[in-house]
Formats: sequence, C-alpha cells, structure tokens
Amino acid sequence: MNACGETPIVFTASDLADGGKVFRELDPPARLAVFGDPVAHSASPPMHNAALKARGLEIQYVRIRVTSEELPQALRNLTTAGFLGASLTIPHKQAALPILNEVSLESRLMGAVNTVQVVDGKLRGHNTDGPGLSAAIREEFGIPLKELRVLILGGAGGAGRAITVQCALEGCPGITVANRKTEKGDALASEIMTARGVKVDSIALSTLSSEALQSAVANCDLIINATPLGMKADDPSPLPDGLLTAKHLVYDTVYSGGETALLKQSKMARSRCTNGFSMLLHQGALQNSLWFGEPAQVETMRKALTDLSS
Repeated sequence: MNACGETPIVFTASDLADGGKVFRELDPPARLAVFGDPVAHSASPPMHNAALKARGLEIQYVRIRVTSEELPQALRNLTTAGFLGASLTIPHKQAALPILNEVSLESRLMGAVNTVQVVDGKLRGHNTDGPGLSAAIREEFGIPLKELRVLILGGAGGAGRAITVQCALEGCPGITVANRKTEKGDALASEIMTARGVKVDSIALSTLSSEALQSAVANCDLIINATPLGMKADDPSPLPDGLLTAKHLVYDTVYSGGETALLKQSKMARSRCTNGFSMLLHQGALQNSLWFGEPAQVETMRKALTDLSS
C-alpha cells in the first residue's frame, strides 16, 4: 500500500502484447513505465506523472511487473505498444544490456541500464544513476563531485558500480572502491582505465574490513554507501564506529524513510550527511529529460516525492 493507504495498480508484461491495447485504453493512455520484479513499491510513477502533468501532456507512467524471463519480449513490445520508453529497476538493469539496439558508453562501463528510450523503433539504453548522484552531491553539499576524494562502499556492483564510473568520468582526485573482496573492484578499475576516452588518475581498492576502512576513511572527503546495509531497520552500519569526523561528507544511497545506522554515526561525529532521496529525484529528472529532450521540472518532481513520503 502507498502513503495514502491505497494499493498501487501493477500491470503485467502480457499487457504489452497485442500493441498494448490495455495501455492505449487508459485515461490518459500509458506511454511510459517502470519495469521491475517486484515493482509495486516503486516511487517513480508519482514523480514522473507529476512531471508529465507539468509538461501539459495527456499521458501517464505506470508500473509493470516484468520477470527476468519476460524481459526480452517486454522490451521489444515497447515499440509496438507506442511507448516512449521505460525505467528499469531490480532485477533488470544488467540483463537489459545485450537486448537493446544501442547502449551509451557510460552504461556499458556502469554495466547497467536504468533508462530505455524508444527512438524510430529502436531501443536505446542509458544510465542516469551516476549523473543523478553527481547532481545530488552538488545539491546537498555545495561541492562538485569532481573536487572530492571519494570512498565508495560496495562500489563494484549495482548502483555502486555506476557511482564509481561516474567518479572516474568526472576525474575525482581520489577514488577508493571498497568491497568484501577486492577482485570485483580490480576488474572494474581495469575496465575503466582501458576504456576509450576515460582517464583515471587513481583508483584504489579496499576491503570492508575494519583495518582497511580505517585507512580509507582517513584519506577521503566523501563517503558513499552503495551497499544494501540500511534497507532494513535493524541493519548495522557498513563502517565501524569511531572512523568518521566532522570533516567528512556522508551520502547514504539508501532511501528507506528512516534514519540508517550510518547516518546516526555521521550525526554523532558531526559529519554533514544525507540519505538517497536527492539521488532518486535527480536520476528521475534526467530520465525525463532524455525522453523529452529538454530539462525536467525538478521542483515539481521533488514535491511529488516529498508528498509520497509524508
């Protein structure tokens, strides 16, 4: 159920068949969607529908539950169902890469797509997670991402990989990727450093052990949590106690509506800190801009998200 106590409407991949008749008959018709499994919890429809209304468009954005097995055909059916595109969430961001006709260099490096455009009957893939994080850091802390030494907890997989690539693309003076094991981080660092047009001065690797993190935290300005820790109310912090200081900036990508253990640590240390609300907002605004070729109404989308969580 959503914040208003209503059960969200969730369509299925089969509804995209036969030219998407189900979506054409809606009032207004659906021409954008989020694909996921599960997807009922997604906050994207209120945010994007507010943006569509602000543009004066008589169309809507809906939730569609798509299983892993259904994804290839569901993506292809976007073109015949008259859709402009779709957002992709768990578990489809990585799986979509080989299915699409065109994928941006950034998306290939990030190993994932979260935005699909339908252009002249072809499917184009983009990833707005990294740029969304960059916009969020500037908004929250007033400092460009490219000026910061960054420690990314869980930086070699999922959203963390996208964030690591974004830091590399922007030329951050120091990037430390911390995972349980360093193998994934090492592979990602090699990919980034050999990619055409991407220059990386320094990517360091760390494990999530207390000893390794002590050194990594002491040598960074910004700490980004891209691990799942914090999604559950009783999750511990990904950082041991006592490492944070007032000089640190802390960005927890988890947006659960509550205060995570990492944010509690940050406040105790008087670090400037925030949760992932602003990343959710800005990656969505960038999606909207891709679909319509002009800037989105960010403040309208922000209000929709704020109303949803209040």
